[in-house]
Amino acid sequence: MATTTTTNTTFTTRIDVDSDARKELVGLLNQQMADNADLHSQAKQAHWNVKGADFMQLHLLFDQVAGMVEPFTDELAERVTALGGYATGTVRMAAQATTLAEFPVDARDGRANLEALADAFSAYAASTRQAIERAAQLGEPTTEDLFTEISRDVDKALYFIEAHLQG
Repeated sequence: MATTTTTNTTFTTRIDVDSDARKELVGLLNQQMADNADLHSQAKQAHWNVKGADFMQLHLLFDQVAGMVEPFTDELAERVTALGGYATGTVRMAAQATTLAEFPVDARDGRANLEALADAFSAYAASTRQAIERAAQLGEPTTEDLFTEISRDVDKALYFIEAHLQG
């Protein structure tokens, strides 16, 4: 039976995860989903607006890293619903819930976009590692595994971005 608020809505499930743990995991998953959607949109923002001598290389890079994280929004939402929760996944919901800093509207050249994305990917990587740890503490290996998968791709994307800033 559903409760009255969308973020606390729960549905009956036969998944063998403790009810209190499921509620906490749903909140954690929804938070990561909001951040993931924001991260994807920030990478697309950089992709659309980068200017300068390295335009084509960075334009393609930013599209690639956006594509690396985009599928995880759906994976996170589906894990929320599998646990009996309500996925809060609209653009407005994500905008309200994201913990990532706003993408700078004055980022135009390659370096400014790279710096902004490095900060965003780094912050998301850190919160994803915290989510891994919390899912483990709650004894929920399936959600922990999803967060671990996300962590691998986010770290790889951060490596691609930071490689342009190093040297």
